[in-house]
Amino acid sequence: MIKRVLGGRDRVKVAAVQAAPVFMDKEKTIEKACGLIREAGSNGAELIVFSEAFIPAYPAYYTGGTESPLDEWAGYNIALQDNAVVIPSEETGILGRAAKEAGAYVVMGCNELDDRPGSRTLYNTLLYIGKQGEVLGRHRKLMPTYGERTYWGCGDASDLRVFDTEIGRLGGLICWEHHMILVRAAMIHMAEEFHVAVWPGNWCVIGPRLMEPDTAPQGGACDLQPAIREHAFEAGAFVISANGILRDEDLQEPWKHLRDSSHMNYGWAVGGSAIVHPLGGYLAEPVFNQETILYADCEANLIKLAKVVFDSLGHYARWDVARLAVRKEGWAPEVFVRDTGPLPQEIPYAELRRLSEQFEVPVDKLEGLMAELEKILGRS
Repeated sequence: MIKRVLGGRDRVKVAAVQAAPVFMDKEKTIEKACGLIREAGSNGAELIVFSEAFIPAYPAYYTGGTESPLDEWAGYNIALQDNAVVIPSEETGILGRAAKEAGAYVVMGCNELDDRPGSRTLYNTLLYIGKQGEVLGRHRKLMPTYGERTYWGCGDASDLRVFDTEIGRLGGLICWEHHMILVRAAMIHMAEEFHVAVWPGNWCVIGPRLMEPDTAPQGGACDLQPAIREHAFEAGAFVISANGILRDEDLQEPWKHLRDSSHMNYGWAVGGSAIVHPLGGYLAEPVFNQETILYADCEANLIKLAKVVFDSLGHYARWDVARLAVRKEGWAPEVFVRDTGPLPQEIPYAELRRLSEQFEVPVDKLEGLMAELEKILGRS
């Protein structure tokens, strides 16, 4: 077996798209995205990354709650549902055709409408599209942050994964999932070579409001810039960080009135996208207050050299001291149970002993579980 880095490529060109959505307009935002995908592809990018919730916009710039004007709140939330993406759908097909035309893998941040019948729950989702236009999969943010919880549900373990592609192993996390240490460790232990990091802007929390813009060199006090650099070093991977941008001119009718809403704060949506190499330095430094596409050539040898000095999956691991347990299955909201009749009143000791040895459960614990099960079923 030959162990290849980046699918055997010497280098892969990547792109981080920093652009404003056509606010709360799914069709026009997808149209804009397709143009940017084709542009990045024509410039040689084989991996193209968009910011958090790019389609149709990051909703939590609007901070409305129970004290909001009802018409304003209702109109905003209905529009968000109506402009969310179902996976798969006609919209993902349009993005897939653009990806195929560009000959690139695309990772798109979007508001996803649950495909479960009857549910209208939204998720903060990374959509992964292959270079042949196929949907590779998705990742739903595991824990929405603070006010985001008024918009999004929680993802689960079913889509915490890394995709093995012809350009390398590709995974990603959304915003403050990068501060969920065990989740980040799980991604590292799935052997990422490219890590996608998406964000709604670049901020500081030193006042006067909770979220203020931070455009200092290399991101200033914003926690995300050291987070992506640390993840790159710890994973020995390239990090493509795509950040949101939104300006006054991007809010057109019927949303122009939100510029003056006391519940709207998008001043910190100033970009800050960057690309980081596996030793933790910038290949493309953060760019602020402009729409742009950042490019970088990611060289396989940089991964090899980074892992000479720090290999978190090899010589710098101590699995004998600490191990990580990761669920791979999601949670089903219902389980259909069939009554199979009464349990046997007694199980022979020899059978209990066999089960004890097979599943490494003490016999007395098995006997206790049997008694509890009888109580639950009302048969004792």
